[in-house]
Amino acid sequence: MILRSEKDLTPAVLAVMERTDDPRLREIMLSLIRHLHGFVRDVRLTEAEFRQAAALVVELGQASTDTHNEVMLMAGSLGVSSLVCLLNNGDGGNTETSQSLLGPFWRLHSPRMENGASILRSPTPGPALFMTGRVQDAAGQPIAGAEVDVWHSSPVGFYENQDPDQAEMNLRGKFTTDVSGRFWFRSVKPAGYPIPTDGPVGRLLAVQHRHPFRPAHVHALIFRDGFKTLTSQVYADDDPNLETDVQFGVTRALTSHFQRHEEPHPTAPDVEGPWYTLDYTFVMEPGRAELPRPPIR
Repeated sequence: MILRSEKDLTPAVLAVMERTDDPRLREIMLSLIRHLHGFVRDVRLTEAEFRQAAALVVELGQASTDTHNEVMLMAGSLGVSSLVCLLNNGDGGNTETSQSLLGPFWRLHSPRMENGASILRSPTPGPALFMTGRVQDAAGQPIAGAEVDVWHSSPVGFYENQDPDQAEMNLRGKFTTDVSGRFWFRSVKPAGYPIPTDGPVGRLLAVQHRHPFRPAHVHALIFRDGFKTLTSQVYADDDPNLETDVQFGVTRALTSHFQRHEEPHPTAPDVEGPWYTLDYTFVMEPGRAELPRPPIR
């Protein structure tokens, strides 16, 4: 089509998108063009701004490596990751859900471990944490035999892939729920931490006068045939950044209390106070069991 003015452009592009064979892809592309062209018109995007935007997209890809995913950080910092999660879970966003962000630091092939084992693989100073989780369906029935992948940051706020002082797969482990749907393990209490700010995401936060911190949390990815794979994060309810999470990931259903204990641990003779316990119930929804693509290797 030979254009007479900018008003001719969007209908011409939409007509091409209509030729897409796959109905879902056609629906997505038609909506994308309407919203994208509408956005350009709404802000009257200049040529210089368009070049800057294109350069930013390129930089997001270039800043992503085997151990860092800048694209996922940007999606979280814009609230897109949480929006996709909340729209696709909890009865289409109508009820609370245990689903949350996958985050940029999940890795495949965490070591399989027996319930009760420690996920520390190198010296990691900090107060001990004993976590007990329960996995159930929407009716409250326990889900036995579920594979639970857990990981979290250290007490100084680093995942092991970010920290040369931590051993490979430190603070990561894979457990299996028992007949009552329970799993449990020992670790150290995680800290909240700043997301990386040396790339495009950091510049965005700076111009918006936003802090880069995430509240302390423990990740879990739970896999069981017959259920939609659950990715979850359990947040400390007393973290000072709970209300202002830079990744917009905190929901009421995902907060829990890290209970502090001052007395020596009753069964771990090497643990004196203070130490912490965390108990949380994960609820899985019916669906397809499939693992997501890891954001890092």
